[in-house]
Amino acid sequence: MNVSKHGVSFDEAQTAFYDEYAIQFFDPEHSEKEDRFLLLGTSFKLKTLVVCHCFREEEAIIRIISARKADKDESKAYWSERK
Repeated sequence: MNVSKHGVSFDEAQTAFYDEYAIQFFDPEHSEKEDRFLLLGTSFKLKTLVVCHCFREEEAIIRIISARKADKDESKAYWSERK
């Protein structure tokens, strides 16, 4: 579903978590039922991605909810932080 909607597979999205320059922040707009976070990072295909995720502490996993290519402003913010 995510691939057809956003052009990014969850396999690719998980590689953004290995980006040492990734930026993670809390997403209060979408945290009604659980704490959700956004990760802005680069995938192994060198795409700048936004990955929405949550932590499942009882299972010790990160659950990816969705992933998409970063828009122009998000990419600019990411790359300006890397300098």
